[in-house]
Amino acid sequence: MKRKLVGLAAAAVASTLVLAGCSPAASGGDSGNNSDKTLTMWVIGGDTPPELREYLAAEFTEKTGAKLKIQEQGWGDIITNLTTKLPDAKNTPDVTEIGNTQSPAFTNAGAFLDISDMYEELGGDDLLPSFVEVGAVEGKNYTLPYYFGSRYTFLRKDVWEAAGQNLNPASLDEFNESVKAITKANPKGIDKFSGFFLGGQDWRDGISWIFANGGEIAEYKDGKWVATLDSPESLKGLEQLQDLYKNASNAPNDMKDANQYQYLNDSDQVKDEDGNVTEDLSLAAATIMAPGWAHWSIGDLVTNDEGEPAREWNDDTFATLVLPGNDGKPAPVFAGGSNIGISAKTQNPELAKELMRIIYSEEYQTMLGEKGLGPANSKYANSLGDDQFAKALIESASNSKLTPAAPGWAAIESKNIMEEFFSKIRDAADLKQLAQDTNAELDALLNQK
Repeated sequence: MKRKLVGLAAAAVASTLVLAGCSPAASGGDSGNNSDKTLTMWVIGGDTPPELREYLAAEFTEKTGAKLKIQEQGWGDIITNLTTKLPDAKNTPDVTEIGNTQSPAFTNAGAFLDISDMYEELGGDDLLPSFVEVGAVEGKNYTLPYYFGSRYTFLRKDVWEAAGQNLNPASLDEFNESVKAITKANPKGIDKFSGFFLGGQDWRDGISWIFANGGEIAEYKDGKWVATLDSPESLKGLEQLQDLYKNASNAPNDMKDANQYQYLNDSDQVKDEDGNVTEDLSLAAATIMAPGWAHWSIGDLVTNDEGEPAREWNDDTFATLVLPGNDGKPAPVFAGGSNIGISAKTQNPELAKELMRIIYSEEYQTMLGEKGLGPANSKYANSLGDDQFAKALIESASNSKLTPAAPGWAAIESKNIMEEFFSKIRDAADLKQLAQDTNAELDALLNQK
């Protein structure tokens, strides 16, 4: 999933790993009796559910005789933890999940084992190409996609219809005009209402407008990465974004891409420790954009079987919409998700490879899909089901993109450069100058190893 990085520059990542002598471990293996061996796998956050962890552990032991210890890391700590632990042969995780945008910095630093010889066995060209790209260096594979979660929009049918808008706009231009019209109409008379709630720092959703107009954040030219936010195509997308920020969204300039769903529901409120309502977020938006798994948090407020408050999707009130492009295809969206790889310092490379085989097996890939996580192997995408959420996820992912596979991208995220850039779009008097100033910041870091 798109993941937030904390204050650590890619240079620090790379230098720490290189100075620690990160290089492929000598081939060991799982020959003989493995009952006294334990392999460690890191997963990040709670996206790999308990059932899948239990399956991996049981299947791994059955196939190898060794034990599998799965440890959960927090997204806020993962860069620091990987930087300090990956180069340490005694403490490295043997196999680890890594955010897709984090992968280039670590692969360029030599943190992962070369698994090019397993590429075809683990799925080959059926694996998500953009995720494969960020895990490769000079044509060799070091990390491969683990799961994906593409972004699409969720909307309030009742509000769209009350404002007289088509629930299925055929183009991005039509979508833009619709959400502006809904904001102006504000049919329910809600203060600071947004036809399209887009946070001022929400670049992971906002870059779709740059991509949809043929723009890029950066391109690889003449052997190096070069920022291109000031290209005519990118500027056209920025102009559209500025129009939306001014005329469709009342989201704060410092708002990122977290919990947008709460502005779509009827009864989401912020309460203090005494239970007093400090902010009412109810129905502050007619439309949001979010990863597909947000649908679990959208709907009518109900009580679940455990007696806890939960959300229940209501087709009469809510609908999904894949963001349309202007070329008959879905608009390119940023793909959330993770890669996975084997530590170059593992003492058990053959056991680690066996775990990778289990992860990329039809059984496990199908289990990912059944849990709502896009499987790395497109052959098993049907495991997501055929409801509107699965269809929207698959359709939006068909034209998804990732951030540049530049070695310095982790530093860019850790410095919040894109957040700062997007927060200035609404009020920028000169978008081209803003883009050029940001290009200079990006160029200083993109190629940094």
